[in-house]
Amino acid sequence: MSTTTESTTTYAPAAEVLGTVLAPGARPPRPSAWSASVTFGWRAMLKIKHVPEQLFDVTAFPLMMTLMFTYLFGGALAGSPTEYLQFLLPGIMVTSVVMITMYTGVEVNKDIEKGVFDRFRTLPIWRPSTMVGYLLGDLLRYTIASVVILAVGLVLGFRPQGGFTGAVGGILLLLAFSFAFSWMWTMFGLLMRSEKSVMGVSMLVLMPLTFLSNVYVDPSTMPGWLQVFVNASPITHLVSAVRSLMAGTPDAGEITWVLVSSAVLIAVFGTLTMRLYNRK
Repeated sequence: MSTTTESTTTYAPAAEVLGTVLAPGARPPRPSAWSASVTFGWRAMLKIKHVPEQLFDVTAFPLMMTLMFTYLFGGALAGSPTEYLQFLLPGIMVTSVVMITMYTGVEVNKDIEKGVFDRFRTLPIWRPSTMVGYLLGDLLRYTIASVVILAVGLVLGFRPQGGFTGAVGGILLLLAFSFAFSWMWTMFGLLMRSEKSVMGVSMLVLMPLTFLSNVYVDPSTMPGWLQVFVNASPITHLVSAVRSLMAGTPDAGEITWVLVSSAVLIAVFGTLTMRLYNRK
């Protein structure tokens, strides 16, 4: 006669298990504002990894602009392309980077259309981190464009009198302004119904700002009525500040103007952007 021994297993009550899982102490801590912003910035960079064609506008476009204006107008405006390049390159760098800031608004609008923002709004994170993340990701694009233009310029004969420090200082100032300027396009990205509308409005603003400035020629050669507009343009102040740094003669007035205007742009358009985002 065989004896069968039954083994019994003891299970914890379901309520006890759920209590352990759902206990406040077991939940992960809420991410900090910086951590959430960096995470969304990394998300923006992953888009570039999966769609590398997005880098076309920060590589091919700046290269084309630098070569085209240097060799088309250099001889006529400065006697030789190399001489003109010393004046042109900081301006072309500013133009190329400022022009691509509009893609921040385009990407915001795309995510709204796809419904991604509905998910973001439900997350327990610092609200502005989604927008700041877009801009942090775009800083990489701005940096690539600046380095490409500087590298091409050095090959063509550009020699910054301010040396390495002056060139880096000019690029950092440009990045700071572009970061602030991009907040305006995030606002338009939330306002407009389609990405084409965002691009249309941005080009309407950017074309006059970049071409009616001191990027290509000295404003003193322009008619008096046009000089008034050109000298008041924020792009003119930005180009003058970047030029002064790269030339090794920093213009404190222009640099201060750029930094103050950057702070104002963030304060105004950052506030408007977040109000629209909370109501969207």
